[in-house]
Amino acid sequence: MSSLAGWREPTSLLPLRWGTYRGRYLAGLALIVGGMLCVAGADTHKIPMLLLGTIGHVTGWFILPAGGARRLWAVGPSLAAAWILLTGPQSLWILIPPYLGWLLVRSRPLRSYITVLVIIANAVATAHVFHEYTDMPAALGISAVVLTGSAWLARWIAGIGRIPRRLRA
Repeated sequence: MSSLAGWREPTSLLPLRWGTYRGRYLAGLALIVGGMLCVAGADTHKIPMLLLGTIGHVTGWFILPAGGARRLWAVGPSLAAAWILLTGPQSLWILIPPYLGWLLVRSRPLRSYITVLVIIANAVATAHVFHEYTDMPAALGISAVVLTGSAWLARWIAGIGRIPRRLRA
């Protein structure tokens, strides 16, 4: 029997005042990522993208199913990171705070925070490979894959060692 049998996302057990868990999760995730991409893709000729990206990013964090205080701890550093990414691929280290915010909001146990080392390694590697702002789409694409993989790894680590409810004495 799998060690993940009977394990559920901690945030899926929260009572919601509106919407469904899956709907809010998917919409929140889409707005967080889409907002960050809008901000990162903006420049002095695309000021409305900065505004829309900022609003979308913040809205995404606020509708994601989680305890209210956890979302508040995540939204500020994540929004600051989105704006700092405007400086180019040398700043991909700034994806560490939003990733830590994601782990916090998703109620991951402390042992899963070890996955932040993968994000740090990615930031170091991309900073050595990509130097110009024109390289940002490739650097962000690689970082998106690394962030997604790390989040799934953290989810997997969170479920290890849990005894399914039906097997407990």
